[in-house]
Amino acid sequence: MVALPDDTGAKRALYLEDLSVGDRFQSGEHALDVAQIKAFALQFDPQPFHTDEEAAKNTFFGGLAASGWHTAALTMKLLVESGIPLAEGIIGSGGELQWPKPTRPGDVLHVVSEVLEIAPSRSKPGRAMVTMRCRTLNQLGEVVQYFSPKLVVHARPA
Repeated sequence: MVALPDDTGAKRALYLEDLSVGDRFQSGEHALDVAQIKAFALQFDPQPFHTDEEAAKNTFFGGLAASGWHTAALTMKLLVESGIPLAEGIIGSGGELQWPKPTRPGDVLHVVSEVLEIAPSRSKPGRAMVTMRCRTLNQLGEVVQYFSPKLVVHARPA
């Protein structure tokens, strides 16, 4: 399922009733460059393999790599702006995160998401926990991040 456009051409906001297990979404893209990698790292993860191209050559990564937290932040940006158009917003309640491959300068990222499970709340009618599988891929189709969030999704207001 792809979020259908409304009369203005914008993606229609989805409520719980609009989701089914197996629904898939694909975000737009974000191109990552050296300046972005260094700026994020200097503020939030100031390790040499994120901040210094020369020093990064002699590390585990063998060159400059984006912080995993930078990849996670970009994933969230892509999900919010063009990935999963939930009416009440993307409200996380936990999940798992993995970085199987480093994100590098020049990578163009996009996110492919799939609904895995929908578990209606027993104590809060009108909402459910929706488990997603989100894969952040680079321009070569390589997965740079796996993210399996549990999202709080609301039913359409009465």
